[in-house]
Amino acid sequence: MTDGGWAVKHRARRSTLAVVTAAAAVLTPIAASAPATADPLGFTKTTLHFQVLVGPNRDEPCDVIGDVYKPDSASASNRVPAVLTTNGFGGSKNDQAGIASFLASRGYAVLAYSGLGFGGSGCKIHMDNPEYDGRAASELVSFLGGRDGTAFVDPAHTVPVPGLDYVVQDATAHHGLAEADDPRVGMVGGSYGGSVQFAAASVDPRIDTIIPMITWNDLSYSLAPNGTAQTTGVSTSVPGASKVLWTLTFGAVGVTNPRAEGYVSDPARALGCPNFANTACPALAQSAVQGYPDPGSVDFLRRSSVVSYADRVRIPVLLMQGQQDTLFDLNESKATFETLKAQGNDVKMIWHSWGHSDLTPAEGEINMKDPNPDTQYETGRMVDWFDHYLKDSGVDTGPVFSYFRSWVDYTGNAAPAYAESSDVTVGRDYSLYLSGDGALTDRLDGIVPGVRTLNTLPGGLPTDREAPDTRPDNPAPQGVVPGTVVEWSSGSLDAPLDVVGAPTLDVRVTAAPAVAGVEDAVVVFAKLYDVAPDGTDTLINGQVAPVRIVAPGEPVQVTMPAIVHRFDEGHRVRLEVSGGDPSFRGGLVPHQVTIAAGDPGQVLVLPVTGS
Repeated sequence: MTDGGWAVKHRARRSTLAVVTAAAAVLTPIAASAPATADPLGFTKTTLHFQVLVGPNRDEPCDVIGDVYKPDSASASNRVPAVLTTNGFGGSKNDQAGIASFLASRGYAVLAYSGLGFGGSGCKIHMDNPEYDGRAASELVSFLGGRDGTAFVDPAHTVPVPGLDYVVQDATAHHGLAEADDPRVGMVGGSYGGSVQFAAASVDPRIDTIIPMITWNDLSYSLAPNGTAQTTGVSTSVPGASKVLWTLTFGAVGVTNPRAEGYVSDPARALGCPNFANTACPALAQSAVQGYPDPGSVDFLRRSSVVSYADRVRIPVLLMQGQQDTLFDLNESKATFETLKAQGNDVKMIWHSWGHSDLTPAEGEINMKDPNPDTQYETGRMVDWFDHYLKDSGVDTGPVFSYFRSWVDYTGNAAPAYAESSDVTVGRDYSLYLSGDGALTDRLDGIVPGVRTLNTLPGGLPTDREAPDTRPDNPAPQGVVPGTVVEWSSGSLDAPLDVVGAPTLDVRVTAAPAVAGVEDAVVVFAKLYDVAPDGTDTLINGQVAPVRIVAPGEPVQVTMPAIVHRFDEGHRVRLEVSGGDPSFRGGLVPHQVTIAAGDPGQVLVLPVTGS
């Protein structure tokens, strides 16, 4: 990946990269090129190979390549805390050079490594499964804690390197018992390198704190979300609609990552599902072809998701999630936050401007190539978090919840653009009723009885042409298949309307032909637009809520992706429900769908802040 995505630029930036190239790039979110000149005064960097044992029985050997950053001040008589970090999907240890160098210069021993299946490390991709990726990280924690027999100079593991003797040791782990080779250690990383932190903490109580960025709560929701039928957090009892572009990109990036030389050096990686765990290929392929994951695929994806093992993560967690993210939306971080909070974790959350859909942070948020806690809000929060929990500094770790507001003017550090709260629910409900005449009205006496009808196409085909969800800010030709979309619109706003959180939509839907189950279910897509006075409409942050309805006729509540957005004075709020979307595989069976309108039960509820 190029490092341009991490340059600090103005919010108005726009990319015109090709979809697959751009999508492959954003799968490596913590990407930073090595500094042009290393700091010779602060630290030294050494590349090592590690023999780790993974799998359910810890009997599958893998070679992991990593870089050890040793502060010049560290010694057996002057021990320092440690940080473990790894790459996003498709990346390598080199992507972590910026943050690793920065932390080493601040007195942390850092081990940046390539995750299993990526960047020179062996074995296959297991989608951050605790038994594989979690245990690989756990083996590296042992090395940081001083264990011998893990690190080597060469990939053949013939020239050993002793475990570190300059990292602070803890007397007890987080389950209250003493553990061998227990370092004072935290983890940081994004996306795939964010989820692995939960996986590692679930199998290793020696890890002291983690900072996961732009990552998932339930991978079955991430890749096939359903806006209704929620059970726990974002998890649903009925699968949604497959994110076709993201799913195919995951497969392409994973299969090609080792390149030819990787397959030649380790032919086993080509057997079965190339470079993926054998259960991954059927899950990805079936989801793309059928349009939703079957129960076996859902189980596979959830085994690699914190929703399945959060009860084993009992350490402080700082969550950072992106508003510009159509892969792992804000709802996922809130679900993780609420689960951890309920079980007593010290957990805080930041909703920043950037994400997988646009990797350029706003000015003064963060720059992982050149971190500066004085001029960058998120970098400062990260430093305070590690200093508090790894150095026992006592520094304040900031508010429970903070979120970036793109409509706030500032220069330099982005702190003025961040609102702060002691609660993650900050908005009050503002109801807009779906009227039969196509209006969104906040007045009960403004509701007109009626229904709206749309059609879905066979084979899950899209009904409009919007920008792909891998890069929703790309310009795209607009067009809608007639009869496949219905919409409701508010009047012009007489004051700004600030929305912070997940809008909900209550509707009653009927369909013909009748629905028997998941296979022939009605699948529609709810979308929220900001319409400017000149008629220009913007799909907010590219977010779409697929809705798979298996029991038409019954009331349905749709939880849409959370947003942080200001509808300016003079703008209008528009709700659209379409029969298809170019970034998803819709329902395979065509339906005529009728949506009731004209009574208070059909309502869009926006969580709004301010007076």
